[in-house]
Amino acid sequence: MTKHDRWTEVPTTDELKSRFQPVFDRIAAGAVKRERDRILPHDEIGWLKEAGFTALRVPVEFGGIGASLVQQFDLLIDLATADTNVAQALRSHLALVEDRLVAPRAEGEVWLRRFGKGEIAGNGWTEIGSVKIGDTITKVTPDDQGFRVDGEKYYSTGTIFAEWIDTYATRSDTGAPVIAIIRLDQPGVTIRDDWSGFGQRLTGTGTTTFSGARLEPEGLVPFERRFRYQTAFYQLVLNAVLTGAALAAVRDVAQLVAARKRTFSHGAGGAGGLVRHDAQILQVLGRARAQAYAARATTLEAARAAQRAYETSQGSDRTADDAANVDAELASGAAQSAVVDLALRAVSDVFNALGASSSDTALALDRHWRNARTAASHNPVIYKERILGDHLVNGTEPTFVWQIGAVAS
Repeated sequence: MTKHDRWTEVPTTDELKSRFQPVFDRIAAGAVKRERDRILPHDEIGWLKEAGFTALRVPVEFGGIGASLVQQFDLLIDLATADTNVAQALRSHLALVEDRLVAPRAEGEVWLRRFGKGEIAGNGWTEIGSVKIGDTITKVTPDDQGFRVDGEKYYSTGTIFAEWIDTYATRSDTGAPVIAIIRLDQPGVTIRDDWSGFGQRLTGTGTTTFSGARLEPEGLVPFERRFRYQTAFYQLVLNAVLTGAALAAVRDVAQLVAARKRTFSHGAGGAGGLVRHDAQILQVLGRARAQAYAARATTLEAARAAQRAYETSQGSDRTADDAANVDAELASGAAQSAVVDLALRAVSDVFNALGASSSDTALALDRHWRNARTAASHNPVIYKERILGDHLVNGTEPTFVWQIGAVAS
């Protein structure tokens, strides 16, 4: 297929992998240079848009591919293996596509057509500083021209690459929480690439400021209509990112071991043996490979639970939908706990297969640990583990929507 070809029916996973792997390989080829020189992946996001990756879940009738959630997360892991930054930069876009896919077709169609053409969305949800927990300073205000948006957001992952911003706000007139989907290319929107974290530095995360930004009517969505398994979905993207970091670390270190000439006199292969034949070194990589494999399998199993939640959202059985959403949230949380542990062990332990030269900044191997550690710090896993235990022992329903903010000291 050429980049302009469109699917006429939903493809198989093998067909999708065949289509996108060349793009992923191209992205992977420049990952180290981008990391060393702090080059944001504008071109790489463009390649994915051009190839149709950003429209994976968009129905074929609207110019997309119509993939299942399992297919999407399988491919997202492949992308994260190429570059975790690029995969996470699409987190909010993929979630907004899911939301508009679940919405009644009359509401979602205008957005699905835009996404089918390659337009993408970034994120504007979190407010930092002295904002009290439960408060939202960003406001949507009706005026004689429609709606205006004012406020400031941080952790605006992916926004710098996007045409739209998926924003959480409250209405100034009613106080109701809403989703505002705001066009980025306008005078009232300012974006700063000021993310200062030690990992995932190329995700376009930073500050977005709204000052009288205009909002089209179709971009104003009551928050209570947001797709119900959104928290599980957002975590699944991070699980895919963590899995990709582990797979990439195993890949990179295996290549270095295969080519390594220097060895240790007291190694298992002896003074004259190549490192690639050292049984202890092979065990290190074999164990890390198993950890990465398990992380992938765990993430895809949780994606199956999210797929069931999508399917029940399209029906009229509220009881079945309630149960599917609980299952999706618990599966995502359980996968998070397992994948965080598996990925962090893998990206750290692989260094045991190399010498001190592996810390050379030219190799940028440290990026795998930094990126995994950063992704693992989102949505604190300790709270998810408590929620899992509370449900198991006491039958307590998991928390679907939560907030962060300041409290009085």
